[in-house]
Amino acid sequence: MIVIAHLSDIHIGATPQSAGRADAVMRYLDAMPGDVDAVLVTGDIADHGLAEEYETAAKLLTSRHPVLVGPGNHDVRAEFRRVLLGDEAADGPVNQVLRTPGAVFAMCDSSIPGQDPGDLDDETLTWLEGVLDGTDLPVFVAFHHPPVPLHSAPLDAIRLRRAERLEALLAGRTGVPAILVGHAHMAAATTFAGRPLLVGGGVVSTLKLPWEGGESFADSVDYELPPVIAFHVLDDAGRMTTHYRVVP
Repeated sequence: MIVIAHLSDIHIGATPQSAGRADAVMRYLDAMPGDVDAVLVTGDIADHGLAEEYETAAKLLTSRHPVLVGPGNHDVRAEFRRVLLGDEAADGPVNQVLRTPGAVFAMCDSSIPGQDPGDLDDETLTWLEGVLDGTDLPVFVAFHHPPVPLHSAPLDAIRLRRAERLEALLAGRTGVPAILVGHAHMAAATTFAGRPLLVGGGVVSTLKLPWEGGESFADSVDYELPPVIAFHVLDDAGRMTTHYRVVP
């Protein structure tokens, strides 16, 4: 059985409470009596892409569980690399892989520098194809931008572009149990490319849907609702189950 803790959109620097909310989530995970195979953080780590925001995030996103952190549209690749990953600053896609005894986690960079919508460019898709071809273990594909509409007009306007390219890459592959994304600031579950598409809830805030009064970003973002995380479980029968958890 593979258990994944999935969180997203911590947006350090967005509000005075952002760091405290992220800290509460990480302390919750570390205080659990059991282990998870990976903690995946699917983007928007910093709100402004500043070095000091990443310095704070680097202190917060530590755990006794393996952690894999990817960028979102609010992140700046060079500073993300330099501060969070300890690598040389560079502007190319930040694609990373975490390999565990039971599964592989491919964190793709869906950000477009300076823009809010997302895209998986040629370099990233070629990299992902190599990861998929290089293992017989289940591969969880993760990135920031949802590739399908989630029925929020402001959010859907900045979702993943050219999603059909990823769909074509995944066609016929049986080793990808699920796709994990963020960006939405709301817990959601749907399908893409014939498999589960699981959206991590927002840590810094929650996005209200149109029938909750969320017609634009100005009236959609709720900073008072508590952080939400997800536990995704792949059992021995190959069934995916997701449990969403509110962190007080």
